[in-house]
Amino acid sequence: MANVDDFNWDQFESQGFGGSYSAAQRAELEQMYADTLNTVQEEEVIKGTVVGITDRDVILNIGFKSDGLVPVSEFRDMPDLKIGDEVEVFIEDQEDPNGQLILSRKKAKIVKAWEMIYGALENDTVLEGVVKRRTKGGLITDLYGVEAFLPGSQIDVKPIRDFDIYVGRKMEVKVVKINAAFDNVVVSHKVLIEKDLEQQRAAILNNLEKGQVLEGVIKNMTNFGVFIDLGGVDGLLHITDISWGRINHPQEVLELDQKVNVVVLDFDDDKKRISLGMKQLTAHPWDALPAEVEVGSRVKGKIVNVADYGAFLELMPGVEGLIHVSEMSWSQHLRNPQDFIKQGDEIEAVVLTMDRNDRKMSLGIKQLTEDPWTKEDVLTKYAVGTTHTGVVRNLTNFGLFIELEEGVDGLVHVSDLSWTKKIKHPSEFVKVGDRLDVVVLELDASARRLALGHKQLEENPWDTFATVFNVGSTHKATVLEKSDRGATLELPYGIEGFAFPKGLAKEDGSAVEAGEQLDFKVTEFSKDDRKIILSHTAVHTAQPEDAKRKKFEKKDAPAAAGSAKAAAPAAPKKDEVRSTLGDLDALSALKDQMMENEKEAGEKKLAAAAKARADKSTDAPEAETTESAE
Repeated sequence: MANVDDFNWDQFESQGFGGSYSAAQRAELEQMYADTLNTVQEEEVIKGTVVGITDRDVILNIGFKSDGLVPVSEFRDMPDLKIGDEVEVFIEDQEDPNGQLILSRKKAKIVKAWEMIYGALENDTVLEGVVKRRTKGGLITDLYGVEAFLPGSQIDVKPIRDFDIYVGRKMEVKVVKINAAFDNVVVSHKVLIEKDLEQQRAAILNNLEKGQVLEGVIKNMTNFGVFIDLGGVDGLLHITDISWGRINHPQEVLELDQKVNVVVLDFDDDKKRISLGMKQLTAHPWDALPAEVEVGSRVKGKIVNVADYGAFLELMPGVEGLIHVSEMSWSQHLRNPQDFIKQGDEIEAVVLTMDRNDRKMSLGIKQLTEDPWTKEDVLTKYAVGTTHTGVVRNLTNFGLFIELEEGVDGLVHVSDLSWTKKIKHPSEFVKVGDRLDVVVLELDASARRLALGHKQLEENPWDTFATVFNVGSTHKATVLEKSDRGATLELPYGIEGFAFPKGLAKEDGSAVEAGEQLDFKVTEFSKDDRKIILSHTAVHTAQPEDAKRKKFEKKDAPAAAGSAKAAAPAAPKKDEVRSTLGDLDALSALKDQMMENEKEAGEKKLAAAAKARADKSTDAPEAETTESAE
């Protein structure tokens, strides 16, 4: 289409057209024609009138020098579109390569929608959209062609569990955020609800009173209770206030969205906290407890909870009694309640104490059986000197406790475990759970006390040791351990001795070390204290009286020494050192043999001494000369 400014009026007039118009008239006509046309710009929204509809396009007149075309697909939301209707369109191109005006209704709607969205954010106005679909964390809402994100937390004042129920529904929202760089819009429906609820909340709080009964809807559940919507304000119904009976989780008796009646227990105006109760709407079960249930009576029930200190027996919903672990067995050693009963067990118990005012009672199950200390045969069964076998239940620094039967325990002192071993702690001898043979040493039935011993099952070997390890005797010993205080020695027959630091010096000046096996001389022996003190230094260091005796015996008793050496038993080998107390007979025989040898040697020594004195009196001058020379 040619531009009007390029029209050749001279040629037009030479052909006889318009010749009657003057220049001024032609200018006026040109202006009138120009006024009938709109001046349009690209990317502008303008109104147009439908002048034609085809299968593919809708023809619109926007007052431009040519009509524009819009694809008919952009009018699907207007099925009743007809010629003469006015619609807003977006100018994409004033003239395409074909000279055609290109328009878009879809883009016009988007431009208008963004104008409305920015206006709603600036003026805090409400927009209406349609929920198109569900997305992660919320919903997508269509605001006049623009998709906006509605977070799940902004849908309602109460938590939403099913977002799908909102898809396809119209919803009023407020624009809360716009990200222009990414064309993102965030909206909220919750803020509209909160405004409506604020007035309701204020009215409820102003009229709230303790003891008031309200109706609410359960909106959320936790393991400690449920939150109830009272119509604009929430209250907490604690799990302990749901039922008089014991429950582990609110979902055992309640459901989400359930309508319930509750009573106001307490509230805080400043923090807007309301404590609610539901069990308080019914009578307390203790009020219906039969009068026959009293101290000494037997009751039946179900174990509803087991703790470290005991278990709770439910006689009826809301009525419980505590069975302390000490009332589960006559045994004096407290054990885990799980060893006796488990949750869910149905058992019988005896009422020990009861307070109907405080609604408390204590129960016992050991009272269902007879106390073993009150039995008639306890004095004869555990008389002093009787032997028994029990189970080690506990270890202490001073001894161990043995259970002979349930409820009857006895103490074995650490000093009564062994005749020969010096035991520092019972764990060196036994462990918990072991069975041990004992003998009764003392019995006090009134005090429920037994003194027991283990070593008393065998005879005391220290009577024999007194003759074997007499002061001055020398024995082969192994150094078990060494410290600043001295060394612990292992002697024959499985007993231990001790050497002080001054008795650990060797002949070459070095010190005795742990693990060595050397000769040690007995310097001190105590049968009562079961103590043997030895010295290695004394073996190679001669005392004055020892020197005189050796000098005397060197001249006159070689034969006696030889016979004594032949008759003396061989020193115990290393393996024989660890012999047990079962060798006491061998020790007695050894003692008799040594005494016989010592007697024979002594007689020979006396005979030799008498002969020497006789010779000395006969040769007195010579003896004096000899002594002077010496």
